[in-house]
Amino acid sequence: MRNIAIKAEKVNLKYRFIRNVNIKHEIIRSFFKKNRKDREVKEVWALKNLSFEIESGQTVGVIGSNGSGKTTLLKVIAGVFKPDSGELKLNSDSVSLLTLGAGFQNELSGYENIYISGLLLGLTREEIDNKIENIIEFSELGDSINNPLKTYSSGMKSRLAFSISSQIEPDILLIDEVLGVGDQAFKEKSYKRMQELILDRNRTVVLVSHSKSTIKNLCDKVLWIEKGEYMGYGETEEILKEYDKYMKNK
Repeated sequence: MRNIAIKAEKVNLKYRFIRNVNIKHEIIRSFFKKNRKDREVKEVWALKNLSFEIESGQTVGVIGSNGSGKTTLLKVIAGVFKPDSGELKLNSDSVSLLTLGAGFQNELSGYENIYISGLLLGLTREEIDNKIENIIEFSELGDSINNPLKTYSSGMKSRLAFSISSQIEPDILLIDEVLGVGDQAFKEKSYKRMQELILDRNRTVVLVSHSKSTIKNLCDKVLWIEKGEYMGYGETEEILKEYDKYMKNK
C-alpha cells in the first residue's frame, strides 16, 4: 500500500492587488472615509485547480517557466499561504522550506544571525547550540563569523545562509533554488550536502530548480506546472522531454 506524504486536491490560490494606486488620492480617500470599492483590484491565479500526490520518501522536482507558481506551491505546502479553495494534506507536521537568508540582520554578526535564522527555520535554541560549530565550519567563514553581516560579500552571506538551512532535517523538505551558492568548490560541497538530505529515503523532498541536470540527478519524478496549472506529472526523463518540446514551440 502506498504511503502518501503530500496530497493536493483541486488547490486554488490567487493573488489580489490594487493597480494604479495614487498615494495622494489614497490619503484623500482615507481622510474623507470614502468607499474603497472604486479601486481597481487585479486578481491573478497563482495556482489553479492543482491536484497531485507525492509518496513518502520520494524526491519530486517542480518545473515550469518563470512565474508558473513553483515557489508559491512550496509556500502552500509549507503553510506560509493558505489555498483559497481545495485541500492539501500532509502526513507529517515536520515540514521545512529551505530558503537562504531567512531573517538575516545586517547590523548583527554572522554568529548572532545563525541563531536568528535558525529559530525562524524551526530549530530550537538547544539544537542551534549543538549545530553551530558545524554551521561555522561548513560556511568556511572563519573569524569573519564575528563580524557584522553588513561587512560580508554576497558570496559570504550565501555560504552562511546555506550552511544554516542545510542543518534542517524535517520529514518533508522543500527546496527552492538554493544549490548555486558560493564559488565552485563550495557549490560542489553544498550539492553533496543536498544529496545527503535528499537521498535519505525516510524523507520526502520537493525541489524547485531551473537546472535540468539537478532535476535529472536528484529527482524520482517531476511535476510540471504553467501559470499555476497542472501540465504533467511522472517519470523524470519523460516529463523533461515534454517540457523541452513545449518550451521550443512556445
